[in-house]
Amino acid sequence: MVAVITTTKAFLPKMLEMNHGHIVTVASSLGLFSTAGVEDYCASKFGAVGFHESLSHELKAADKDGIKTTLVCPYLVDTGMFRGCRIRKEIEPFLPPLKPDYCVKQAMRAILTDQPMICTPRLMYMVTFMKSILPFEAVVCMYRFLGADKCMYPFIAQRKQATNNNEAKNGI
Repeated sequence: MVAVITTTKAFLPKMLEMNHGHIVTVASSLGLFSTAGVEDYCASKFGAVGFHESLSHELKAADKDGIKTTLVCPYLVDTGMFRGCRIRKEIEPFLPPLKPDYCVKQAMRAILTDQPMICTPRLMYMVTFMKSILPFEAVVCMYRFLGADKCMYPFIAQRKQATNNNEAKNGI
């Protein structure tokens, strides 16, 4: 979050002066909806989304129509960061981790066409929409059906095991 704000502060004054530029905020689908076990990550991504939305509104209110904004919210990207994250096995073939180059292409397409937001895959728009209209308990049921409610548990277990192994090696 600090990097998002610091980078924006560095470039925004000149953009405002010229009324020209493009601000891209790379967040995550976990900045639009959350899951158990990664509260700190979700909070930082929700913060990035909120910062981006607020800045976008500020630019519109100031009639700075030459400064474009794009919010990038990909689903799980296959970078190894959340290796072990698993949704329901029957759903996994329809929602595999995304390849980084695919995410970059989608983001670049959105930036070059001045799209204000890009969620990849498009199914993430539906999850976000459902979250906004359904009662909380119905959202919980949807998460459970998808296996998204505990999808990070295998990842967390792997991290815990790796930490324990490291401590045992180091005699801690």
